[in-house]
Amino acid sequence: MHYVDPAAGQMDAFRDLPVDVPIEMLNLIRYRDLAEYPDDHACAAEGLFGAEAYRRYMAASGLVFARFGGSILWKGEPQLVLIGPDSEAWDMAFVARYPDAAAFLAMIADPEYRQAVIHRQAAVQTSRLIRIAPADS
Repeated sequence: MHYVDPAAGQMDAFRDLPVDVPIEMLNLIRYRDLAEYPDDHACAAEGLFGAEAYRRYMAASGLVFARFGGSILWKGEPQLVLIGPDSEAWDMAFVARYPDAAAFLAMIADPEYRQAVIHRQAAVQTSRLIRIAPADS
């Protein structure tokens, strides 16, 4: 099974949690070999690799992410799943921080972000996006 966008029930559950608290989002990404854009998208004929389409997503969404107070806490390239199914190998992992959940919700509703997310949808074979409540160390 492939997971690229949240299901309606998952978004409802997200909205049911407090929105006025800081959140962190664990992102696990596996790219498609070749990006799959809608036929009418300008990038459809370019034959981009999934990783390149994801870089376009990051570039196009970066200013919106920053405008809503987002920051990347850490980012890396996973090397091996030590505990868990081998089928869950990832190309990229990162944790994004938002000042509060309302900022995340506002970002994903932003028209500029909604244009950028087309690159993410074209790039990603499957992913995990996990909301985390920051804890004191």
